[in-house]
Amino acid sequence: MSAIRTQGLTRRFGEHLAVDRLDLEVAAGEIFGLVGPDGAGKTTIMRMLTGILGPTAGSATVAGHDIVHEAEQLKDQIGYMSQQFGLYPDLTVLENIGFYADIYGVPEKGRAEKIERLLGFSNLTPFQQRLAGNLSGGMKQKLGLACALIHTPQVLFLDEPTNGVDPVSRRDFWRILYQLVREGVTIFVSTAYLDEAERCNRLALLHAGRLLGVGTPDEVKALMPGRLLEVRTTNPRPTAALLREKLADATVGLFGDRVHVATRDAGATEKQVRQLIADAGFDLLSVRSIEPSLEDVFVAVLAAKPCSP
Repeated sequence: MSAIRTQGLTRRFGEHLAVDRLDLEVAAGEIFGLVGPDGAGKTTIMRMLTGILGPTAGSATVAGHDIVHEAEQLKDQIGYMSQQFGLYPDLTVLENIGFYADIYGVPEKGRAEKIERLLGFSNLTPFQQRLAGNLSGGMKQKLGLACALIHTPQVLFLDEPTNGVDPVSRRDFWRILYQLVREGVTIFVSTAYLDEAERCNRLALLHAGRLLGVGTPDEVKALMPGRLLEVRTTNPRPTAALLREKLADATVGLFGDRVHVATRDAGATEKQVRQLIADAGFDLLSVRSIEPSLEDVFVAVLAAKPCSP
C-alpha cells in the first residue's frame, strides 16, 4: 500500500522550474529520504504534498487523499515539521504541546495521557515547565516533533529536521523516528546530510527539481559509474585541484584530507594519478579502491547526468 504517490508533479515559480515532473511512490511504514543540496526543490515538494502549495501540473495522493481536491481531509492524516517550525518561545514545553492539541482538535478525553506519552517519548518530561525559548536546538526539534505528533498522523513530513543540530541530538532524533516507524507511521524526511540519508529505508536523489535516482541506500550506491579511488597525499587540496584539471574523464572530490576520484577505468586512472602527483612533486601516501559513500555517488551521478533548467 502506498502512503504517498506522485505522478508528474511539477511546480513553477514564474520562469523558474522548481520541481520537474516528479514520479515517486512511498510505501506505508517506511522512512523515505529526499536528498539534495539547497535549492534542489525539497521544501517545495514538502509544501505540495502537505497541501500548502498547489502544483502547477501533475497529481499526488497522501494517505489516500488528493493533495488538491481533498486538502482539508489530508490535514487530519499528516504531521508537518517545517524548517522553521512554529514553536512559541514564551510558552512552556507543555503549553506548546497543548496549543497544538487545540489546533488539531485533539479530544480532551485521553489528551493528558497522550501528552504524557509524547513527553516521555521525546525525553522532555523533565523539561515540561521550561520555556521553549530556553531549550537547546536539539530539544526544540524534539518539541517540534512532539507537537507534530499530537493528533497521531499516518504520515509525518520532516523538512531538514536536524539542520544545525549537534551530532548527539541528531542520533537521539533518529532513534525516535525508528520508534515511530515501528508503530506504523510513514516518515518522509528531507536532509542535506548524506550520512543521515543512509538511515532511510529508501531515498531519492534530487537536483534542480529533477529526480536523479531512487532506491535503497545500496541501490542508489549502485548508480555510481565505474570505480572509486581514494588518494592520500601530504598536499590534499592542491592534489584535488591538480586532478580536477588533468583528469578529464574522472570526477574528483575533496573529502577531508583524502581525494576521491570516480573513474570508469580504475587501473589506467591510478597510473595517471601516480604520474601526475610525482610530476607535481607531492608526496603520495596511498592510492586504493574504496566503496563509495552516498556523497560520492551524488557527486558522480550529478557530474554524469547534469540537469538543465
